Amino acid sequence: MGIFEHGRKALTWVGRLPALALVPALAVTFVMGASGQALAQGAVKSVHKDWQIRCDTPPGAKAEQCALIQSVTAEDRANIGLTVIVLKTADQKSKLMRVVAPLGVLLPSGLGLKIDNADVGRAGFVRCLPNGCIAEVVMDDELIKKLRTGKTSTFIIFQTPEEGIGFPMSLAGFGEGYDKLP
Repeated sequence: MGIFEHGRKALTWVGRLPALALVPALAVTFVMGASGQALAQGAVKSVHKDWQIRCDTPPGAKAEQCALIQSVTAEDRANIGLTVIVLKTADQKSKLMRVVAPLGVLLPSGLGLKIDNADVGRAGFVRCLPNGCIAEVVMDDELIKKLRTGKTSTFIIFQTPEEGIGFPMSLAGFGEGYDKLP
């Protein structure tokens, strides 16, 4: 049984997107890159196993913004990458996961997530930039707990309705990095 079966309800991801209207656009700083893969910018402040905390001051912002970031490429396609960015909003009231997928992704299928091969759900894409399409979710405590205790997450994008591409991503260091995120 796959994550995208018809009629299955996605867990925490779908249905939380309207809350993103409260999120400032500050995280866009972390998704622009020079290549086809969306890259994280900003200075590396610390490394937590497979995750990095990067910080930058967005234009017009009064304070530095930091995010927990990891980038990976598909196992069978080295030219297709994905970047996961976790941050707290400037008001510290919400926690966001922003995933930047490559251009050419099939937008209606959304972005799937499995943690240790257990379906978590899927999120819709909210916008595309010149270097990739972005799916965003407001993270709840249940999702954060799964990311802390899991070993591997797999993000799934589709280029056609039949062709899914999985991006395995290590969760080693996620909890430690999340705890150090300002």
